[in-house]
Amino acid sequence: MLRITELKLPLDHSDNLKNALLARLGINAEQLVSYKIFRQGFDARKRNGVLLVYTVDVETTNEQEITKRLADDPHISLTPSCAYHFVTKAQGKLLQRPVIIGTGPCGLFAGLILAQMGFRPIILERGKEVRERTKDTFGLWRKGVFNPESNVQFGEGGAGTFSDGKLYTQIKDPNHYGRKVLTEFVKAGAPDEILYVGKPHIGTFRLVTVVENIRATIESLGGEIRFQSRVDDILLDNGQVRGVVINGGETIACEHVVLAVGHSARDTFKMLYDRGVYIEAKPFSIGFRIEHPQSMIDKCRWGSQAGHPLLGAADYKLVHHCKNGRSVYSFCMCPGGTVVAATSEAGHVVTNGMSQYSRNERNANSGIVVGITPEDYPGHPLAGIDFQRSLEARAFKLGGETYEAPGQLVGDFLANRPSSVLGTVQPSYTPGVHLGDLNSALPDYAITAIREALPAFDKKIKGFAMNDAVLTGVETRTSSPIRIKRNEHFQSMNVKGLYPAGEGAGYAGGILSAAVDGIKVAEALALAMS
Repeated sequence: MLRITELKLPLDHSDNLKNALLARLGINAEQLVSYKIFRQGFDARKRNGVLLVYTVDVETTNEQEITKRLADDPHISLTPSCAYHFVTKAQGKLLQRPVIIGTGPCGLFAGLILAQMGFRPIILERGKEVRERTKDTFGLWRKGVFNPESNVQFGEGGAGTFSDGKLYTQIKDPNHYGRKVLTEFVKAGAPDEILYVGKPHIGTFRLVTVVENIRATIESLGGEIRFQSRVDDILLDNGQVRGVVINGGETIACEHVVLAVGHSARDTFKMLYDRGVYIEAKPFSIGFRIEHPQSMIDKCRWGSQAGHPLLGAADYKLVHHCKNGRSVYSFCMCPGGTVVAATSEAGHVVTNGMSQYSRNERNANSGIVVGITPEDYPGHPLAGIDFQRSLEARAFKLGGETYEAPGQLVGDFLANRPSSVLGTVQPSYTPGVHLGDLNSALPDYAITAIREALPAFDKKIKGFAMNDAVLTGVETRTSSPIRIKRNEHFQSMNVKGLYPAGEGAGYAGGILSAAVDGIKVAEALALAMS
C-alpha cells in the first residue's frame, strides 16, 4: 500500500477525500482499490480557515508505476508496517511468576503483554477495582469523604482514569508500541477513531469499561489481579529481588518485579529508599488550575468555525519564559472538563483536570505550572515529596480544612488582592472552592512567574487573563518528583530483578507513554525469564 501524508481539505469537504486522493496520485477511480485514514488532524494556523490534514493508506492496481512516477514527492511512500511482534513466549512451567505492582496504564500493559506471551503475571493493586474506586472517588467530590487507599491516585486504572483520557504523546516510538496500545484499547471497547484522530482521547466514563475489559483479557490468559493488596516491603538478597510482602503479612516469592506504582505512591518510594534502592530527585512542576468558558477558547482557536462538529471543544498549549528564569506552561489541558480533587493523603488538597468523552462541560481548564528543579528543594532524594506535601497541606488550610480548594479570580490575583465573590465563571471543583488570596499557596518565585505569564498568555488567547477566570490551587502532581534509575536491561541500577517503570519511576508522562513503557519493560522481563 501507499501512504499519502499532508493531504489538506476544508472542514466541509463532504466526499472529496476520494477525489483528492485520485488527483494526488494522478489515477482514475478504477485504479483505486481501497483507502483507509491513518491519521486525521487539523491545521488551525488560520483561525477562520481551519483545514483537515489527512494521512491516508491507499491500495491501487498500479502501485509500482505510481511509486516510480512520484518518487520525488516527499508525501508519498510505501506504508510501513505497524504490526506488533512478541519478543518471546514462555517455555514450559514457570518456577516463579512475575509480579507487577500497580494497575495504572503501565502496570496494565506490562501485565497484558506478559499474559499474551504466556507468563501468567500476578498484578498487585493497593486500591480497589475501578467501579468501586469510582464510588470512593465520588465520595470525596460529592460528600467530602476521603479514602486514602481508593481515590484519584490509587486504584485500578491509575491516575489517568480520572483525566481527559488523552492518548497521544511526543515520545519517539520507532517500534510502533503506541499503535499496539491503541489497538488494545479499541479491542477493549474504546472508539475506533482513536486509531486515526490526531489527538485521541477517551474520557473517564469510557476508560472505566476499557480498563475492566483489559483486566478480563489478562485473567483469561492466566494472569491474576489482586485488589486491596498494598506492597509494604520488598525482600532483597545480595542485590536480588526475592519477594514482596503484602499488607504487612503475606509474602509472594518472586525474582522479577515490575514497579509501576504511579507518581503518588509516596510510602512505597520511602520503603524502597530505606531498602537501599537507588533513587534520585528529578524536576517537576507546581502551580494552579485555571478555568475559562469553553466557548471563549473555542472562539479564540477556531474563529468563525467554532462549534463545527468536526472540531469539537478546542484545546491550547502555552509556554512563557519569565524574567526570573522560570518557565510557566499549560499542563494537562482539559477541554469541556472539570477540575477534580486529586489528593491521596488526608489533610491535603491537590487539583487535577478531567474530561468526559463528549467534552461538553461549560468550562475549559488546564494547569498553569512553573518548572522547578531539585535545587529548589535540596536535601535527600525524597525531598521533592516533602516539598509537595508542604504545599498540599497549606492548600488544605487555605481552603478551610474541609477539602475545599483555595481559589482566586485572575483579575484579583494579578492586582494582588483577595477574592470574595465569583464572577461569570463558576468553578467546577468539588467539594467546593474557598475564595481568598493565593499569594501564600506557592513560593514567591512561582507566584511572580505566573503573574507575569498570564498577561503574556492573553496575547496568544484573547481573554486568557480575563478578570473572572478562576485559579484553583494547588497543582503539585504534574510528574514524579523522583527517578528510580534503571540500566540498559530496564532493571534497577543496583537491584537485580526490579524493573522501575512508568510515570512513578520517572520514565513516562501520560497514559500512552506509560503504557508504552509498560510494554518495553514487559519485553525486557520476558527475555530475562526465557
